[in-house]
Amino acid sequence: MAEGVELLRLTDVHAWYGESHILHGVDLQVRRGEVVTLLGRNGAGRTTTLRAILGLVGRRSGSIMINGTEAIGLPPHAIAHLGVGYCPEERGIFASLTCEENLLLPPAVASGGMSLDEIYAMFPNLKERRASPGGRLSGGEQQMLSVARILRTGAKLLLLDEISEGLAPVIVQALGRAIRTLRDKGLTIVMVEQNFRFAAPLADRFYVIEHGRVIESYAASELAAKQDMLHEVLGV
Repeated sequence: MAEGVELLRLTDVHAWYGESHILHGVDLQVRRGEVVTLLGRNGAGRTTTLRAILGLVGRRSGSIMINGTEAIGLPPHAIAHLGVGYCPEERGIFASLTCEENLLLPPAVASGGMSLDEIYAMFPNLKERRASPGGRLSGGEQQMLSVARILRTGAKLLLLDEISEGLAPVIVQALGRAIRTLRDKGLTIVMVEQNFRFAAPLADRFYVIEHGRVIESYAASELAAKQDMLHEVLGV
């Protein structure tokens, strides 16, 4: 598949949880093979943007095109089968299953999912802990497992929510290497990240979200010129 082709487009997306109106017309687009980071303060609407793509909000409106298919009216399982994988902030590891059983559990949503050997080559820690219950893994190992699990499904669009949060620097570095490898394999990644130092060298483009709207977008090459704006909006 050629890079540069649009894989995801959100147009005037609104989202609600009950009566709470969280997204107020989000517009963004992601090309195949890109790493795109959503920046913003806590509560700005970044995680809700990921959840809206998947249909995991109470109500949504607007247009969400995934690889040419309108997904706004589809249920979450149908959206997953468009080749979308989601790594939530809470990880969702099955504590009583072994590391390897967690990896064997996910269903395939598309062809081309990574084999266990490929997963273990990318995350050697998981190979060492493959017989350990998920609940016995460290926080960093659980995060690696959460990311690895969606790679088994064959998903080509990965939505990653705060995967570096609260982890030791050595684990954060390993996750960064994994993201570079996945981009080299042609996967498309949308990240929500509070850790700007982690996100900055990985992403091709950035969207800044505030009060449920995109207020700024820029390429990695523009990063230096946008530092003052980032300090003001993000406090970084």
